[in-house]
Amino acid sequence: MTRILSIDDDTGIRRSLAAYLEDNGHEVLEAADGRAGLEVFERRGADLVLCDLGLPDMNGLEVVAALHARAPDTPVIVISGLSLVGEAVQALKLGAWDYITKPIADFAVLDSAIAHALDRAGLIRQNRDYQSRLEAMNRQLAHTLRQLQDDEEAARNLQQRLLPPDGLAFGDYRFTRRLLPSAYLSGDFIDYFPLDEHRIGFYLADVAGHGAASAFVSVILKTLVGRYLRSHARERDPTILHPALALSHINRDLCGEELDKHATMLYGVIDRREHTLCWCNAGHFPYPILHDGAQARFLSHPGRPLGLFENARYQDHCLSLPQHCRLLVMSDGVLELLPPAQSAGRAEALLPQVAEADGDIAQLMQRLGMEQQARRIDDIALLEIEHHA
Repeated sequence: MTRILSIDDDTGIRRSLAAYLEDNGHEVLEAADGRAGLEVFERRGADLVLCDLGLPDMNGLEVVAALHARAPDTPVIVISGLSLVGEAVQALKLGAWDYITKPIADFAVLDSAIAHALDRAGLIRQNRDYQSRLEAMNRQLAHTLRQLQDDEEAARNLQQRLLPPDGLAFGDYRFTRRLLPSAYLSGDFIDYFPLDEHRIGFYLADVAGHGAASAFVSVILKTLVGRYLRSHARERDPTILHPALALSHINRDLCGEELDKHATMLYGVIDRREHTLCWCNAGHFPYPILHDGAQARFLSHPGRPLGLFENARYQDHCLSLPQHCRLLVMSDGVLELLPPAQSAGRAEALLPQVAEADGDIAQLMQRLGMEQQARRIDDIALLEIEHHA
């Protein structure tokens, strides 16, 4: 039931309006002057106000202005005598929604004005409610985004802490690594570790996709490698010493987890006593690049990715390392920074870049603009192993 406040000093008109409106299903409150009308409105409220301008105590314009100040979304319809049309127009400027001349010859005009004003007021309320809900949702969204950013930052810090120390040296071999995520978290990962008194293990993994899901799989890979390391330390399990065997076990474990994710990985073992490198490639591209101080070349041996083919076979490859050399292993995000080569493809364009950089990871990054976040559309991981006998 709509509550209508009628403010009119003419008792007959006010009573006839009230009777008509009540017959049409409205609840009607009455006031004979402006101050009484404002008091009733303050005390009981109204969905719509009918206000005469010719009031005895207050100017009707003052009443309209006061109502608009108190409740700008409450419709006020001015009822004005013909001689007060100018004031009715002024009332519209002060906040009235409509005006009707009196005496009212056709109550259908009044019905139409009331229906139109209530519809408009309803739309305003709906819009305000919608705006309030939207603002509340935005506040909640902002809070959630802050939480996500905090969580992402915590996850990023955790991932960074899982990385081995940069610049770590094992005798004549120095390991330098860079991990540049395209977002907060990286699906690429690098690790290197001593296997025994003269052997070093290392790997670079690239999990398909980006973000938290791929980063999670990179943690699983580190966990699996850590398991084989502990087995070797405690039980002399040889798995971690042989790259092909280690990748076979990792592939089996990933396929068993049914993660709907796959990864490429290059795992190698350096013998510091014999100065040899044995490695196995599980679908990793670009191939590792060996720079001997004079030229750079790919160690081109392909293999199948991890987590796709449970019966995939892997093969070890070994070579002797020069007395002075650098081995570079990088993820395919680097290729996105290179212009397409006309003949041999993007990967081949890496060789002159590495040669010009003398195999140095810092110079290569500078040449390719890797530090510029805007240029990275994929995660980038780089590992440099420098040998100086």
